[in-house]
Order: sequence, then C-alpha cells, then structure tokens
Amino acid sequence: MKYLLTLNLILSTVSLPAQNFFKSSTQYNPGRVNGVIITESAIGTVTTIGLQYLWYKKFPHSKFHFFNDNAEWLNVDKVGHATTAYNIAAFQNNLMRWGGIRSGTAALIGTLTGLGFMTMIEVMDGHSAKWGFSKGDMLANIAGCVLFEGQQLLWHEQRISLKYSYHGTLFPQYYPAELGSNLPQKMLKDYNGQSYWLSFNIASFLPASDHFPRWLNATVGYGAEGMIGARDNPAEIDGKPIPSFQRYRQFYFSFDTDLYRINGLSPLASSLLELNRVIKTPAPALEFNEVRGFVFHPIYY
Repeated sequence: MKYLLTLNLILSTVSLPAQNFFKSSTQYNPGRVNGVIITESAIGTVTTIGLQYLWYKKFPHSKFHFFNDNAEWLNVDKVGHATTAYNIAAFQNNLMRWGGIRSGTAALIGTLTGLGFMTMIEVMDGHSAKWGFSKGDMLANIAGCVLFEGQQLLWHEQRISLKYSYHGTLFPQYYPAELGSNLPQKMLKDYNGQSYWLSFNIASFLPASDHFPRWLNATVGYGAEGMIGARDNPAEIDGKPIPSFQRYRQFYFSFDTDLYRINGLSPLASSLLELNRVIKTPAPALEFNEVRGFVFHPIYY
C-alpha cells in the first residue's frame, strides 16, 4: 500500500490536462465516442482478419455445424468464456462512460459488445472442421454478459467481478501442441494453470457509513489439474509414453483487491490500476479438491 500511495503521488504530478483526459466525461463527448468507435472498428477488423488467416486458415473449413464440447477440460474453458465476455462488457461500458454516454445506455452497449464479439468467435468456430459452434460456450458467454448487465440494473455498479489468474504447470511439456510451448500460449491454452474467480467487493455490500476498506475483496475460485487432453489423457503422443495423471477439479477461497477503488487516487493512477479488474491479486488461498482434500497455499495465483 505504501508503494501504491507513492506511485499515486508521482502520477498526480502529471499535468492537469493529462489528468482530465482520464476522467469520465460528465456530458456527451462526441470526440471521445467517435474516437472509441473508430479505434475499435479498426481493432475488430484486424482481429477478425488475423484470426482468419493466422489461426483458422491452418485447419480445414466446413459447412456451419454445431459441436458439443461440454465434457472437455473439466469445464475450465467454459468459465473462461464467461470471464472473457464479462470483462469485454465491463471494459466497453467504462469506455462509453468515459465518452459521457448515460449509465444505462453505456451498460447496454457494453453487454452487446461482449456478446457480439464472443458470438463472432463461435460463428468462426462453426465453420471450422476441427471445432464447431458450441452451445455450451455460447451459454457461458451469455452468463458472463448477464452477470455484468444484471449488476448494472440492480446496483448501477459492479460489486462482483470475474477475474483470471495463471500459474505454470508441468503438463504442457507432455503436449506442447495442445497446451502451449511458450508462456503466452500456455496462459491461453494450459487449462491446468488457469484459475477463474468470482471476486466480491465487501464494502459494496456494507452501509455507506462503514469504514471497511473499499479495495479489499473476498473471492471464490475454480480450476482443474491433470489434463493432457480435452476429454481424457492419451497414453502416448508421437510414440512417447505419457505418465498417468488423475484429472480433478479444484475449488478455492481467497482474498483479492480492487486497487482502483482506493480513495484519493489520481485519474491516471486509477486508470493504470484497471488491470486489477481482470487479474486476481496473488494472496493466500484455501483449496479443496477430491484428491487431496483441503490444501492451504501461502500465496496462490
């Protein structure tokens, strides 16, 4: 906390015009809104073309079809879909509020953006022979967007957020083509190392007069381990035998932070700490799984 306050003091010395740039507008600002639309349109176009030519082009195309992958990866991928959809919606809402769009309209735009982007990915999967349009993925996408929109309608704020964390595991070495061969790939593809968290901002549920720290959260998490393949583990890959691993689910209780909620932050510091909306803060955690029972982690991420 001492270092955060020092950083905030330094960032607060940035010129007033620069600080004002990071403040949400109190009235409609067409320049900001148009800038967001143009930038996102460009990013969306590049992303679509990039996915098509750098990813989907590697695999045979097919007629649009559905694919049931609900039994894969012990459902860690489904929680990941919900988390991604939720955070796209939340981020888009914040951009709209920055441009002075009214709260309800901004939230609806955020929700539709998150759902639209994730639906586009599913449609592209639906034309790939290797995958298909997954109803389970789509339900998870909808769940993430509903979590965001529901809180905006109920509380006009986000008291519960979906966050991500990752730690390295031993499993990608046995199947790097499926689980990743470098850190960026592993963070996306190694479901053994991914954990997803429902993070509850405690102060948001307490009376306004309470002095409980606004930045401290309680969180429950989900993950899984022992997975070499999507549905089951292969005995060998490319002629090399694979050790036998038990596949099991993991449930966590831990603490987290919403550092952007700290009182007195400059607009710039608050903006830089927005990453904490998506990434869980490392903290002690209590894990329960069916193999080892309860396990305490002094620090888990």
